[in-house]
Amino acid sequence: MAISGLAFSCKPQFSLRPSLFHCIRKARFGSVAAIETLDEPESLTKYNTYNSDNSPHKVGELDKKKPEWKKLNAKDLGISTSMIDKPTRKVLNGLKKKGYEVYLVGGCVRDLMLNRIPKDFDIITSAELKEVVRVFSQCEIVGKRFPICHVHFEDTIVEVSSFSTSGRRFSRDFKYEFQRPIGCDEKDFIRWRNCLQRDFTINGLMFDPYAKIIYDYIGGIEDIRKAKVQTVIPASTSFQEDCARILRAIRIAARLGFRFSRETAHFVKHLSPSILKLDRGRLLMEMNYMLAYGSAEASLRLLWKFGLLEVLLPIQAAYLVKHGFRRRDKRSNMLLSLFSNLDKLLAPDRPCHSSL
Repeated sequence: MAISGLAFSCKPQFSLRPSLFHCIRKARFGSVAAIETLDEPESLTKYNTYNSDNSPHKVGELDKKKPEWKKLNAKDLGISTSMIDKPTRKVLNGLKKKGYEVYLVGGCVRDLMLNRIPKDFDIITSAELKEVVRVFSQCEIVGKRFPICHVHFEDTIVEVSSFSTSGRRFSRDFKYEFQRPIGCDEKDFIRWRNCLQRDFTINGLMFDPYAKIIYDYIGGIEDIRKAKVQTVIPASTSFQEDCARILRAIRIAARLGFRFSRETAHFVKHLSPSILKLDRGRLLMEMNYMLAYGSAEASLRLLWKFGLLEVLLPIQAAYLVKHGFRRRDKRSNMLLSLFSNLDKLLAPDRPCHSSL
């Protein structure tokens, strides 16, 4: 049964570029089993916000931004539940039937808004991880520092994280003072707290596929509109906490054709040597993500521009030096043409094998 959408009474207070968001009128779960239809909450309008007076107090750069909290109709942003793949729908429905809250979160929501095929779908739920394991027969908890569930469906793995796990990590690791915003209910507080742990604002969106609401607590939609990659917390702190975010920033900007915020660009360049702290396996995985999913040429150009190519691919960097290639050079050459032609054959849902 199709899950009914929410009707909204007022128009959004900012315009989205028509070319960026492709509207899709019908939102259905295909042949998904019947789930209780969600009615519209009385207090929900198309564009609910908490104004700056009620916004959470944060230290440093977080104080400067104070993005308004937004709850938007997913349909108006071009997102249909029919865009979610079958294994993910099965996991969402399995948890929903047991009474748990479920959301899509992270880069998949961003990609759906951009009408792009996500590389994968990430789910977050109110269920504890051990409860997720009890719901699905082929499910396991993986990871020690950041435990999540891997739910297996045929040859697909769907990742499921828990609000409770991220909440404990937030209390332990988050180094910024904050206070609960005035008028913020418990569910908003839990969602907001989770979004503060994301790497980039454009990855800090949550999508409720049953209520068809997009939750944006950290300005992610505005940065998508501006085609900008910036960290949730100050970039220097973010990259020092997890230097792999530097490579993820390159990968996201290359794949989407986005630019970095000034602060993010500065610390991508100046903290680039820190990626050598990563083990060889992690570096190979990140390089595979950059080169095997249809954005290899753009990734190489950004790695070269920000001084990372010498660290990761010194032979290719030496080739560019030999041919007088400048950091911001727009020209092409044999190496870049090779990757450009490879990109024409690949996409996030059609990657090449890592051995290539």
